[in-house]
Amino acid sequence: MSEKYNGWTNYETWCVNLWMSNDQGSDEHFREMAQEVYDHSKSDIDKVFSQEENATLTFRDQLKEEFEEQQSQLVGVTGVFCDLLGAALSEVNWYEIAKHYIEDVDKEETETA
Repeated sequence: MSEKYNGWTNYETWCVNLWMSNDQGSDEHFREMAQEVYDHSKSDIDKVFSQEENATLTFRDQLKEEFEEQQSQLVGVTGVFCDLLGAALSEVNWYEIAKHYIEDVDKEETETA
């Protein structure tokens, strides 16, 4: 049972987004990633998904993968702490965070028909 937290799906999503955006270097890194993903995305041929929707789905997968990779590189985190970290990250709504970043990219130059 999960409740919204500060406008986000849950505490875990809010917390990850906070850490991603609260540091200037980190925020710039993720904004650049989002822009690059958007610039390389296109709408589906059959127009099921727009360029923005495709970019959001791709960015969601990249974010989840990046955080899972960081988690796997933690040395010394084992047992209950490793399990708790994994459980918390499994609750993150990566799509919501990706959408938040993709909504802010510069769409002027790259809009496709």
